[in-house]
Amino acid sequence: MQNQQQPAIALRFKRKVNAPLQGKVDVPESEERAGNEHIRELLRAFGLRTSLIRLKVIDALHLADRNGRSIGVRGIHTQLEQLDIPLSFLSVREVLKRLCAEGVISMGIDKCYSLNPEARALLEHGYSR
Repeated sequence: MQNQQQPAIALRFKRKVNAPLQGKVDVPESEERAGNEHIRELLRAFGLRTSLIRLKVIDALHLADRNGRSIGVRGIHTQLEQLDIPLSFLSVREVLKRLCAEGVISMGIDKCYSLNPEARALLEHGYSR
């Protein structure tokens, strides 16, 4: 028996190759690495390996923090989808749980996440843990 939902799911995660970039700029890998170096340092300080999903999740949390708010799993997942990063909702949730367990972020009673003060300070000022 064939799964009728399979093609729809596969199409959802295909990158739109011919679609216009709509304000997105291709950034050389070396510049992207330099732009994420503060997040890489944060992950190293907390003893975590660097991964694309961790970089993007922390970047979304840092942006929300700079705007004075916290953000939930759905908000982060939506931001990643808008950046054409095909990650499942469950993957984002698991990364958030791991970052919570390691003390990088915390979850509020409203089930929204925010950077812990130590992580925030490291991203803003670059101090060593």
